[in-house]
Amino acid sequence: MDRILFTIFAIPVTALNLALGLAGFVCLLLVLGLLLGASARRREVTVAAGRQADLQEKIAELARSHAEVTGRLRSMGEILGSRQADLARIVAEQLDSVGTRVGRSLEDQSRTASESLGKLNERLAVIDAAQARLTGLTEEVIGLKDILANKQARGAFGQGRMEAIVRDALPQNAYEFQYTLSNHCRPDCVIRLPGDERVMVIDAKFPLESFVALKDAADAEARKVAAARVRSDVGRHIADIKERYFISGETQDIAVLFVPSESLYADLAEHFEDVVQKAHKNRIVIVSPSLLVMAVQVMQALVRDARVREQAHVIQIEVRRLVEDVVRLRQRVGKLGGHFGQVQEDVSGILISADKIAKSGERIDMLDFGKPDAGAEAQRPIPFGGVDKAAE
Repeated sequence: MDRILFTIFAIPVTALNLALGLAGFVCLLLVLGLLLGASARRREVTVAAGRQADLQEKIAELARSHAEVTGRLRSMGEILGSRQADLARIVAEQLDSVGTRVGRSLEDQSRTASESLGKLNERLAVIDAAQARLTGLTEEVIGLKDILANKQARGAFGQGRMEAIVRDALPQNAYEFQYTLSNHCRPDCVIRLPGDERVMVIDAKFPLESFVALKDAADAEARKVAAARVRSDVGRHIADIKERYFISGETQDIAVLFVPSESLYADLAEHFEDVVQKAHKNRIVIVSPSLLVMAVQVMQALVRDARVREQAHVIQIEVRRLVEDVVRLRQRVGKLGGHFGQVQEDVSGILISADKIAKSGERIDMLDFGKPDAGAEAQRPIPFGGVDKAAE
């Protein structure tokens, strides 16, 4: 413990001295710490007291500010309440006026809408009727298309139109349908002309497929091919009519090819004149429904003239009888005229007597019975069955 550890300023320092010095230094530090802590606590208390005073002042100031804000808020609330009441009243009035205008506008719009709906319903009814008619027409067109697409049905369609035209214009003994010729061919119709035993043939089987292809052609090449097909089909049909329906001594030298459509006939006459000329060279006349009607009317006139010629002697006999009846009627009218003359003379005599009687009655009515002369004149007798000459 007494051993010298080091020297400071020529003072030897032992371990004991060092320990004691350290202990004193620690005590000094503890005393200083206590003094510093007490001073710090005093300062903290002082600062806390100042802070509390400041806080109380701020709280009092906040209380005053709160009171002022509360008062201002209360006044603002009252002002806002009155303004809100005014705003509510104004809004209510505006809503009432707007509601009235909206109601009136809705009524006008409802009335206008009702009228528009009524007119729309009428137009819809018209449209429905037109659509129904269009639907019917569409079905008819589709049916006609189906008929024209089928060869047998198309033939029946053309046959039906031709039969209707012929049946309406000619007497029953002047035509016959599906007549069988001596070569066992059966044309659609034959017509018997007066004064000739030969029959005129009418064919109603017109080829249509090539015309449909021509209508559906999209370009020039397709139209050219379809036109060639038309010429081929119609030319072949013309050759068949010439081969089957021209029989010497049994049929006429002219046959009729019936086209059941005016548009097809117009296309044929306008674009295929060579085919028409070929038919004419082969003594085949191509006719549309209107031309067939005209031809049948001409035949009807011929039949009527032939019947008139056949019944000429009967007409002459009836005319003679009519002349005899007229002569007899004239004689009877002459006798009746004589009777009327006699009756007229008798009526004239009766009228003269009636005039005289009327004049006598007038004179009697004018007599004055108070005078003797007048009384004697009035009592003078009038001869029976005669006429008073004095009165005359």
